[in-house]
Amino acid sequence: MSFSQSAVNQLFSSVQSSLMTLGLFESVNAHEPKSAPQNGLNAALWVDSITPVGRASGIAATSGVVLFNIRIYSSTFALPYDNIDPSLTSAAMTVLNAYSGSFTFGETVRDIDLLGMYGTPMGARAGYINLDNKMYRIFTITMPVVIDDLWEMEA
Repeated sequence: MSFSQSAVNQLFSSVQSSLMTLGLFESVNAHEPKSAPQNGLNAALWVDSITPVGRASGIAATSGVVLFNIRIYSSTFALPYDNIDPSLTSAAMTVLNAYSGSFTFGETVRDIDLLGMYGTPMGARAGYINLDNKMYRIFTITMPVVIDDLWEMEA
């Protein structure tokens, strides 16, 4: 059976709700924001890529990796300035810990590819982004999710 629209919705909902339950963020969007986030720490998630994984596939179905981006935002003008990077780093480490620990997506997902066995490992990269002419300090977390039977194989 191929991956369905309801399974995609469940996957996004699971990631979004898990981020919200961490209690770190003012908001968590299931899309890359088009406008500036609110004050405090905010997060957003979206899919970066979807790739087949031959080593994880069977003869009737292809497994794959859905690579999520989870971005954490903080204003570069949040006071005190010395707390911006420590609070972002702490939030990123908390998210990484949550997904490398006992987190589960139920039956939708095989696992999270923590060490990059099928390509990109889970990780985080800091940077800056301009939204609505406002600068934000960010951490973008890459989360590779391995899914069995993403596509059916037919002769």
